[in-house]
Amino acid sequence: MDANKLRADFPVLQSSRAIYFDSACTSLKPRAVIDAEAAYYSELSACAGRSHHALAKRTDEKFAASRERIAKFVGAKPDELVFTKNTSEGLNLVIRSLNYSSRKKVVATPLEHHSLLLPIMEQKRRGIVNMEMLRVLPDGTIDEASLSAIDRSTALVAIHHTTNTTGMRAPLEKIVKAAHDAGAMVLIDGAQGVPHSRVDFRKLGADFLAFSGHKMCGPTGIGCLVGKKEAFEKLDTFIVGGETVETVSLNEVKWKAAPKRFEAGIQNYAGAIGLAAACDYLAKAGMENIEKHEREMAGKLISAIQSIPNSTIYGSTSAPRCALVSFNLKGVPPHQAALMADSLSKIALRSGVFCAEPGANALGFGKGAVRASLYLYNTEEEVRTFAETMQKIAKIG
Repeated sequence: MDANKLRADFPVLQSSRAIYFDSACTSLKPRAVIDAEAAYYSELSACAGRSHHALAKRTDEKFAASRERIAKFVGAKPDELVFTKNTSEGLNLVIRSLNYSSRKKVVATPLEHHSLLLPIMEQKRRGIVNMEMLRVLPDGTIDEASLSAIDRSTALVAIHHTTNTTGMRAPLEKIVKAAHDAGAMVLIDGAQGVPHSRVDFRKLGADFLAFSGHKMCGPTGIGCLVGKKEAFEKLDTFIVGGETVETVSLNEVKWKAAPKRFEAGIQNYAGAIGLAAACDYLAKAGMENIEKHEREMAGKLISAIQSIPNSTIYGSTSAPRCALVSFNLKGVPPHQAALMADSLSKIALRSGVFCAEPGANALGFGKGAVRASLYLYNTEEEVRTFAETMQKIAKIG
């Protein structure tokens, strides 16, 4: 995979001189995705699953084909994939629809994104669940001894695939085994995992996997919740309306099976078609190639930051990670560092606690950090410019 060649596929990189190091927030979109989404509006622009005219039938075919391609990309079956508007909705759907009458404990970690933590905390506030955290070590890894918290009172283990604070992965094989041995279900937040590594839902063994299109070269406003058929059957209704039902009377409702039971109303057809195009694009580049490229970029990012005196990198620098590094420069507030990088070299960075405040506190940057997150279109030359720029900024500290 040649990142320099791939850059020609991304219109933003042709129209802007920006060095885009904020892909963990949202990724750039290739022309193939933009064209696929635009084609729906210019050539179809109809509903799927309702009307019987030609445009509706073609929309239905495109929508169904998109579901198949996206499901295949993550190693799932089409009837195991529910379209959502983002990862947050998928996580909420599971956490707020699961029956906790016989088991009340939900296990997570302090490293989770707010989109995973907040639904659990809301269920706890309502007295529906108890929440327990796995321990996190100073280097950002999960203390595997704390997996004993997953016991017969646990209904759900909700865990990241890859964190958005360090780019490190959870020990999912051990967590899934511990959960299933205890009779608990597993929900994986794949927002940072699916875009950056080969994720196979079958091999993961989890019950649910949620991810977003916009972080993987796809459109905004589209995401997916993948789940085992038997796992979906354990969820109550979430958002209901048109297309979720077989029949309705004022006395009785007969619900459709998943995925349709969880897809109320008109869907984001353009988004689904665009996300399928993004999956095709990433598959053509090769997820193994993308993962290899990111490991190399992560190493160069870490070396660049470590070369700056009194800099701090959060999380283990030896553990495998995607091309995401959170750091601070001594004496330079994170927001100032990010603003200066943009002003000096047009480098787009993120600063703050990254919608993961408990994780930021656990890792030691409760007042914020700078985050550089790269993707398949970033190059060694850009990392060199980043290194030179950070050296200049560090001198003001």
